[in-house]
Amino acid sequence: MDNQAFAAMDAKKKGSGPYFTNSSRTSIVSSSRDSNDSRREKHHNPQGLHWIITGLFVVGDMAGGGLVALPTAVIQSQFWPGIIITFLMCAVAGYTAYALGECWVMMQNRWPESMGTKIKNIVSVCINVNQFGTAVVYLLLSSKNIHDSIKAFSSGFNFDFCIVVLILATCLLPITFLKSPQDFWWAVVLAMITTTVAVILICIGGGFDYQYCHQHKEMPDFHITQYFLALGTFLFSYGGHAAFPTIQHDMKKPHEFRKSVMLAFIILQALYLPVGIIGYMTYGDSLRESVINAIQTVWIQQAINILITVHCILTLTIVFNPLNQEVEEIFNVPTISQSSASSSAPE
Repeated sequence: MDNQAFAAMDAKKKGSGPYFTNSSRTSIVSSSRDSNDSRREKHHNPQGLHWIITGLFVVGDMAGGGLVALPTAVIQSQFWPGIIITFLMCAVAGYTAYALGECWVMMQNRWPESMGTKIKNIVSVCINVNQFGTAVVYLLLSSKNIHDSIKAFSSGFNFDFCIVVLILATCLLPITFLKSPQDFWWAVVLAMITTTVAVILICIGGGFDYQYCHQHKEMPDFHITQYFLALGTFLFSYGGHAAFPTIQHDMKKPHEFRKSVMLAFIILQALYLPVGIIGYMTYGDSLRESVINAIQTVWIQQAINILITVHCILTLTIVFNPLNQEVEEIFNVPTISQSSASSSAPE
């Protein structure tokens, strides 16, 4: 071997340079820590979201519809198995969210090694179907709550549910046109406030009803079919991962997404657990699709209705955002004005 070959081998061992390149002579995989750090620095966004706000985004994306349905799932799966599944699902969903965030950072550093256009399209279809289905659930839940509130506060006035869906969808359309999560962070903070107040009111309402409803509650016999129905509700309650890369992309430091995930799932468990326990202890098998309808105090029931509706409406802006961004990419819709682009161009 000549001197050049020995020099190349020595450089590879020391990690002084890239040892695998693509056709454009740019590094795909490098053993140099400095090289990885420099690439990571390029993905910082000075105008991006702080990791705490990002954690609230994650909570806003997942909580809402699952919150009011979780007590029914705990009852269907029995109390202790239901509580154990709640913790297990929180751990599994939290870990997968963490792994997704770490993979996103690696893809930034090693993007040429992605699996190609075919896999990209498959993943895109799966995400779009998931996000669209979730958006439909939130739209129907919000419309149902609004329809129930109209019936409760207006005696004898019957407003068609389908009309409520159309009116709400029309009103929400302009909000879904916001560019990215960093443009509507205020909506997430408001959603968190409404959800927290709703949980407090559910606990208060359940406490008021306990002395009357506890004596008459009955528990269903365990059937394996009930378990699978409950599992679907648990999965929905801790779902929402499809929007995480979009949220992480708008972070000030995307590699800190792990902190956001930890904060989000601690908050989520703190919201879910009291509601599940109160629903089981107070109402039992009388619960149906939502714990809201079981609360006997009318003003508490309708206040929770309004708060959960506001949360679901605000969550729609998060859920629809990845769909809109992909449509913008397909049709080459500019994300910044030409004047802004020219003013920010390097001289």
